[in-house]
Amino acid sequence: MEKRLTGKTAWVTGSSRGMGRVVADHLAELGANVVVHGTSPTSTRAFNEADSLEAVAKKIAAAHGTKVLPVWGNLTVEMAVKQIIEDIHMEFGGIDILVNCAGGDIGAQGTMGENAGKPKVNDAVYIALEDIKTVLDRNLMTCILSCRAVAPEMIARKDGCIVNIGSVSGLSGHMQEAIYSTAKAAVHEYTRCLADQLRPYNVRANVVAPGPIITPRFVASRPVDEKKKRTDGSLDRYGWPIEIAKAVEFLVTPDSSFITGQVLRVDGGGQLWPA
Repeated sequence: MEKRLTGKTAWVTGSSRGMGRVVADHLAELGANVVVHGTSPTSTRAFNEADSLEAVAKKIAAAHGTKVLPVWGNLTVEMAVKQIIEDIHMEFGGIDILVNCAGGDIGAQGTMGENAGKPKVNDAVYIALEDIKTVLDRNLMTCILSCRAVAPEMIARKDGCIVNIGSVSGLSGHMQEAIYSTAKAAVHEYTRCLADQLRPYNVRANVVAPGPIITPRFVASRPVDEKKKRTDGSLDRYGWPIEIAKAVEFLVTPDSSFITGQVLRVDGGGQLWPA
């Protein structure tokens, strides 16, 4: 594979496991130095994907010959974000690419709760207030605080790419997962506003909006149609994390040099109306 990102540093939030981990691995395969992130040093254990964040970093580095820095912290806390940025700057000097993968429809009980952390009551009216705050913080505030921390150096350098992971759930109404859908819709709109502010400085900000993607947490959190766990022959299927990673690749390379403020669905055509 062509090392298109050699010399670049990419911070992928929420990359200790699942989709974020595959995105981080793919960017490293493209030659980037990568920062992998989890809420804690052992958040990798939630669905038995790795023993530790350090183990994830070592595996990616060994596979692709790039530098990989593990960092951890609660991205809903501004000081934690600032400390992570300082650690990245100390190791790599700057951040060229930010991919915000941290999120998920995970309430106050956390990933180890029933249904892999989904709020027990998960509608628009009766969901617990604590779950509302948790889901909004986990998806929207992590994105905003990370972008606020990284964008100024991109503005000063007049170069950089931001990709925020949204969701097709944020593009339509849902009785269930209502707060998650609301949070992702807000991520989409925040990214548009951010893109407008950054465009004079040659910095692009876009959204990848996945449909249903097979990850260990996806399987643990809902009934899964085994017939849709396929990789070809039909687009009426689940997606795979590498398909999200390749969309991110498009948005952080010169292939998308004149694209900003857009929401790119990666859902096999599950939604076919305007974003």
